[in-house]
Amino acid sequence: MKPAALIAALAAVVAGVVALFLRVRPHTAVIKGAVVHDPTDDTGVGADGAVHSIQSADIDLPADVFGDLWTPATLERLARTYWSFLSRCTFGLIKVHYREDGRDVILITRPFVLLSFKVPVYEMNADRGIVRWPIDRGLLVAGQGRGKDGYLEIDVRRKGETDAGCQRVNVEVEVSNFYPQIAHAFSKFVYTNTQSRVHVLVTYGFLRRLVSRELEESVTGAYAGPATADETDEPQKARDKAS
Repeated sequence: MKPAALIAALAAVVAGVVALFLRVRPHTAVIKGAVVHDPTDDTGVGADGAVHSIQSADIDLPADVFGDLWTPATLERLARTYWSFLSRCTFGLIKVHYREDGRDVILITRPFVLLSFKVPVYEMNADRGIVRWPIDRGLLVAGQGRGKDGYLEIDVRRKGETDAGCQRVNVEVEVSNFYPQIAHAFSKFVYTNTQSRVHVLVTYGFLRRLVSRELEESVTGAYAGPATADETDEPQKARDKAS
C-alpha cells in the first residue's frame, strides 16, 4: 500500500474510533448553570487545495465562574485541554509530544508524525483570547503546503450577558491555509470523509467538554506564574514525554 493510501485508511479508522468514543464516553460533570449551544461547522477546500475549517459554539457560564476563568492561565489550560481531548478520544492512538520549539501530533509512535506545529502564539485582552499554532510539516501536510502560513487556532470571544444573567462566550476552532496530503494524493471527497471528519468530531467533543468542572493543567505553564529557584526541568521533561 502506498504511503498516502495508508494515511487515508488510518484516518478513516481514527474517524470511526472518535465517533465510537463520543457515543460511549462517560458522563462528564458540568458547571452548574453552564450551557453549550449546538456547534456549527463551516469547512471548505479551495481551488488551490487549501482548507479553511471553522467549528464554533456559544457557551453560557455563570458570571462568578466566568470571572475566575477569564485569565491568560486559563487560556493556556484551554489549549492543553484540546490536545488532551484529542489523545483521549482516540484511545491513545494519537499522542502529542511537547518540544521547546513546538508540538508534534504522533500516531502511536515515531516516526509517524502526522502534524508538527511551531511554538503557539497567545493573545488576550478584555474581550478576546487567542491561541494559534502555526503548522510546520508532517505526514498529513502536502509538500505545496509547507511554508504557507497555515495554522490551527482557538479563539474565545466575550459576547455579553444573557437574559439569565450568565456571560456568553463564543469558542471557535479554526484551521486555515492547510494543504492536506490526503486531498492532494486522492481527492477532496476522500479528505472530507477521513481527516476532515476526524477534526470536526474532535472539535465538537472538545467544545462540549469546556463546561466540565476542570480544564487540563498546562504542560509548559508559561502563564502559571514565575518558577521558583528550586524547580528543575526534570518534572517538565517527564510530562512532555508522557503527553
